[in-house]
Amino acid sequence: MPSPPVRLSELVASLALATDLGLGLPEEHVLRQTIIADRVAAAAGMTDHMRAATFYVSLLAWVGCIADSHELAHWFGDDTQLRADSYRLDRIGTPMLRFLLENVAAGEPPLRRLTMIGRFLATGVREAQALFLGHCQTAGIIAERLGVGAEVRAALPQAFERWDGRGVPGALQGGQIDLAMRVVQLANEAEPAHRVGGVTAAVTLLRDRRGGELDPTLVELCCAHAEAIFDGIDSVDTWTSVIDGCAVLDRELPEPELTSVLEVLADYADLKSPWFLGQSRAAAALATAAGHAAGLPTADLTMLSRAALICRIGRVGVSTGIWDKPGPLSAFERERVRTVPYLTERILCRQPRLAEIAMIAGMCYERMDGSGYPRGLAGSAIPMSGRLLAAADVYQAAGEDRPHRPALTWPERKALLQGEVAAGRLDADAVRAVLGAAGHHVGRRSTQVAGLTAREVEVLALLVRGWSNRQIAAHLHISRRTAGSHIEHIFAKTGVATRGAAAMFAMRHGLVGPEPPEERSGERPM
Repeated sequence: MPSPPVRLSELVASLALATDLGLGLPEEHVLRQTIIADRVAAAAGMTDHMRAATFYVSLLAWVGCIADSHELAHWFGDDTQLRADSYRLDRIGTPMLRFLLENVAAGEPPLRRLTMIGRFLATGVREAQALFLGHCQTAGIIAERLGVGAEVRAALPQAFERWDGRGVPGALQGGQIDLAMRVVQLANEAEPAHRVGGVTAAVTLLRDRRGGELDPTLVELCCAHAEAIFDGIDSVDTWTSVIDGCAVLDRELPEPELTSVLEVLADYADLKSPWFLGQSRAAAALATAAGHAAGLPTADLTMLSRAALICRIGRVGVSTGIWDKPGPLSAFERERVRTVPYLTERILCRQPRLAEIAMIAGMCYERMDGSGYPRGLAGSAIPMSGRLLAAADVYQAAGEDRPHRPALTWPERKALLQGEVAAGRLDADAVRAVLGAAGHHVGRRSTQVAGLTAREVEVLALLVRGWSNRQIAAHLHISRRTAGSHIEHIFAKTGVATRGAAAMFAMRHGLVGPEPPEERSGERPM
């Protein structure tokens, strides 16, 4: 059965799961916050339309958090950890300044820390307000591109305003702040407190911030109905509850629109670091062109294009301090990078159609010899779309500057991919298609795994199925002596000495499929 179409609410809720990663908070923070916000909105007597708008405001309010990741990483190293830790305090005044100073250049040598603290006091504090504004503007741009309603977009720039007027940009206070945003602000603070300490902790925190950051009337309303508002929040099906709550303002995304909407996720992923800007779109365009050259069916081509757009969304769960690091990564940092395809799949797994796309997207870092991640797939376990995606990603990334290396030249990128084929990591046909799509001249013969020629690959495919030298020779219209010579070369190049071992090599590198070769000789293998 075909997967159900994607709804706007499902796409936005998936984006909210990515936001959790950017905030450094546990999965479903934003979804749980949204349910709390809806219960408060219901207690406040808001209409169904206003409650639906509150759902979208809640899901999108913090989506712009990664817009300032590069700047936060410059001052504090781990931007995601800083955001998560900031939920412990009222983010204003002396406590906030003390918190920031404690985290400037955390983990660095003392002299560098002192230098960075001095620079932060001189310029960083003033920059903070611009970062908050950038966060709000980014959220507004994303909401507009997703086609979210005007009432939602109007509230998003107010995310950092405060009831007492001491927020950012400080243009609004009290009842001037949109009611939906006031409800979301309350829920945003209450959810982490409830997750750690239950109803008592949530009520205590809300009352501490009553009349400062938060609307005092809403705080008292929430505290008066706390048991009902927080009831079952740890066991509720958050995804279904959020999707159902958005119904009034929800819509089905038409098939042609889905690709353009996924471009929003691509841009969102690339926003994590200035080094990545534009990479996802460029790699998707290259992968799509290579798919055309490889003759992929239309459905597979569309899937490849979409998977290439979103295969890096898991980046938001890795600190920008790692992405921006100019030197070699530590073992821990390398492991964090390896989580990207896993996180990509987890972000998109709730909606069946998006989950199908994410399955291919997750193969971006798999390799033909099984050395890739996250699953260590090899050979025929990787479909052609996954092989093309991997080759296109390597080629595109190699042509871009990174903090630890300059971009490779055009010839160097070609040599890199051909080297990956020779090493058995990338598929020869996929690399050929990618190089051709990128404008390189590719001859009729491409480099094969382990240096095998095209003819040797043909012989290998027959050999591993138990064909004798005589049968192979008759099938390929060559002499038995030539067939034997090919087999000797195959064993020498692949480092194996038996048919069984050769079969394992062929399957690992995708050189043999489930269907037997055409039997031109009319003879069956022994």
